[in-house]
Amino acid sequence: MPSRTTEAVSSETWPALPLEGWKDTYATLHMWTQVVGKLALELSPLTNHYWNTALQVTSRGLATLPLTADHRSVTISFDFVAHQLVLECSDGKRTTVSLEPRSVAEFYRLVTAALTRLDIPARIWTMPVEVPNPIRFEADTTHRSYEPAPVQACWQVLVQTKRVLEQFRSRFLGKTSPVHFWWGSFDLAHTRFSGRPAPRHPGGIPNLSDTVTREAYSHECISVGWWPGGGFSPILEPAFYAYAYPEPAGCPDAVIAPAAAGYDMRMHEWILPYEAVQRAADPDAAVLAFAQSTYDAAANLGGWQRALLER
Repeated sequence: MPSRTTEAVSSETWPALPLEGWKDTYATLHMWTQVVGKLALELSPLTNHYWNTALQVTSRGLATLPLTADHRSVTISFDFVAHQLVLECSDGKRTTVSLEPRSVAEFYRLVTAALTRLDIPARIWTMPVEVPNPIRFEADTTHRSYEPAPVQACWQVLVQTKRVLEQFRSRFLGKTSPVHFWWGSFDLAHTRFSGRPAPRHPGGIPNLSDTVTREAYSHECISVGWWPGGGFSPILEPAFYAYAYPEPAGCPDAVIAPAAAGYDMRMHEWILPYEAVQRAADPDAAVLAFAQSTYDAAANLGGWQRALLER
């Protein structure tokens, strides 16, 4: 069956994305985003909670924030319309790597060659993070699938989720993260902060430095986001999620919305299946209800000073 065009995928506001249907492409794309994400880590100064490394949802795919090489600005973008990785510099230099079926090792080699063409010196740690059984990029010939249609569908879900969560973000006056994409866990997330320091995180996230985890969770927070499922998670379908750190007592018994959402004791997170949002009469309202009700529950149980933090 031929792949759907970008126009066909984009016409579906919340397209279907069953994990089983694209798991090989997902695994490959995950590693490709980690290559680019690690370049963002190398070519930008650390900001709070590693926000400098997150990718941004764009009108064509995913992109780094502007990075720095010598005295030049550099942006690296996944263009899921033209199916290219685009590297652009403020001195006018530009080069691309096509997105097509190829191994992670080959993709890494081509990206390294592209950086050389642009005179960008960059060295990264090539071991993937936050995945089971990681394989160094230069040795990974296992992951090599790329199907354009599900990639475009995933990107469209990210576009819609970002659009709705930006509305949710606008309701908060306190410190908030952007709605941005984490390449380690392959999820789109938005986080609110109470302003108070958090207890030291115990760490222990597989294949992730405890130093990174403790920077990410240095202050009390409540997060909401979306991811395709799988990985270390027992959730084998795309879903919206929400959680608090530290988690206050009472979260499993809190009343949240919509009716399809619930608390997963394995994850210690609230989960709303993506399919339930697709079926909803008003998907935007379903996502907003989930984000707002889980925040309400966690903030109330955690004793946040909501009158000072919200519009």
